[in-house]
Amino acid sequence: MAEILDYTIVSIILLAIGIYGLTVKRNFIRMLFAVEIIINAANLNLVAFSRLMPVPNSTGQTFALFSIAIAAAEVAVGLALIIVAYRIYRNIDIKGLKRLSG
Repeated sequence: MAEILDYTIVSIILLAIGIYGLTVKRNFIRMLFAVEIIINAANLNLVAFSRLMPVPNSTGQTFALFSIAIAAAEVAVGLALIIVAYRIYRNIDIKGLKRLSG
């Protein structure tokens, strides 16, 4: 039980770092990294709490693997958006892109 508490504390710290990165940083790549840190915090919780189940199963690990696959697709789409924004505007600063309207 103490192990689960340790994993949960680490997960809360990762979540706090990710939220801080989303709110403070204005670079698109740094914001993408912050989202990945938040997803990793959720995956850590999934795996930690799957060990807490009365019957040993791998449900948490399975959900974590699906989450990792979805996060990889999210990174691919995010990097594609960064490349397109840089090619068009020669800048990936979020404040500069927010002023644009289409």
